[in-house]
Amino acid sequence: MTRNANRLVVLGAAESGVGAALLGVQKGWDVFVSDYGSIAGKYKTELEQANVLFEERKHTEELILNADCVVKSPGISDKVSIVQKVRAAGIEVCSEIEFGYRYKADSKIVAITGSNGKSTVTSMTYHIFKNAAYDVALVGNIGRSFARQIAVRPCEWYVMEVSSFQLDDIHTFKPDVAVLTNITPDHLDRYDYKLENYVRSKFRITENQTEGDYFITNGEDPIIQDYISTHFIHSNTIYFTMSEQNNMHEGGFIDNEKMNIRFNGEELNMSIHDLSLKGKHNQSNSMAAGISARIAGIRKEKIRESFSTFKGIEHRLEFVATIRGVDFINDSKATNVNSVWYALESMTKPTVLILGGQDKGNDYSQLSDLIKEKVKAIVCLTADSNAIHEAFDGVVEQVLDTTTAKDAVNAAYALAEKGDIVLLSPACASFDLFKNYEERGDMFKEAVKSL
Repeated sequence: MTRNANRLVVLGAAESGVGAALLGVQKGWDVFVSDYGSIAGKYKTELEQANVLFEERKHTEELILNADCVVKSPGISDKVSIVQKVRAAGIEVCSEIEFGYRYKADSKIVAITGSNGKSTVTSMTYHIFKNAAYDVALVGNIGRSFARQIAVRPCEWYVMEVSSFQLDDIHTFKPDVAVLTNITPDHLDRYDYKLENYVRSKFRITENQTEGDYFITNGEDPIIQDYISTHFIHSNTIYFTMSEQNNMHEGGFIDNEKMNIRFNGEELNMSIHDLSLKGKHNQSNSMAAGISARIAGIRKEKIRESFSTFKGIEHRLEFVATIRGVDFINDSKATNVNSVWYALESMTKPTVLILGGQDKGNDYSQLSDLIKEKVKAIVCLTADSNAIHEAFDGVVEQVLDTTTAKDAVNAAYALAEKGDIVLLSPACASFDLFKNYEERGDMFKEAVKSL
């Protein structure tokens, strides 16, 4: 099979794949895009306008196995046949963030990963940089793909949310500041159901860092601390914790209801009551974002101001409406048990919890204590509620079944009283009833507004 010079094949034609294709064309690659599913109309139009050849609903081997480099979209598993054939042929496989990194020039990167909180930390960090008038773009899992941003409008700084799937296929990618919020079991189906594989994947964010770079992480996360105790991290490790640690010369901590951030001999203090986002998990998120901003040289006053004006992100503990004294909160992005734990921990009123979806083998027992303390009823929004009933029948008075957002909202509203909260925080993926968590959250909001 003949190879064409500088032939780039992109597997997957959503945001990351099309972004890589557009950057590839700009940098002189012969680009071909292949998607085993159907390609959305807006992406087809972009590929056509850029004169990129593409195919959908198939993978034509002779058009793929002559590549010099294959950019694999993060949603495609290594177990897929065409990926195995590409690797067997000795063709380089990289992720879109790796491909983009090769063309980033002198720009700097703050990259954020973790099982929970990464979208909030990424959005908050971007908000601080933007508020400080930095030339910055929000890229990765939220915002544009990294490669597309470099092709369309390169910036001095990139604040980037990255998943373990994106990190799996890096080679040279190196953030100047890496943030790891926490690690709890998630996506284990992609990692042969071995937690250590998932942990190793998350820590790849540090693997190319050197002593001039920074690694910000949770000083109280047992899985993270266990890994660090047996692996050498080359970059400067800075911790955030919920209490002051002895000899903490640099890092973030909470003391006397104050958030403290120490860096480079200076200290930033702020009352936790002045943070726009409430809950202990958001104190951790704020410290991670604040330390990143201090490393980038942003003034303390700008960081304080940004913390008080940050509005949060859609589908993450998003306030929707108060109807006859009942608050409705959309936390559709909570697709694992740990996210729901954080959501419940921040609830200050009796809560009717809407739970359920495509179960990833959840261990609901982690929620039992918080559910006993804070939840008055559970409404299941799922095609299969058996696991939820097994976990919580008898723990709360009522566990009801629904299969549409409208029915779930109506049922929860009927169970709630003035002064209560109705919280959509599903602990599951959305794919049993919805296209994605965004659609689930949007339909929840629509149903609330139609009450």
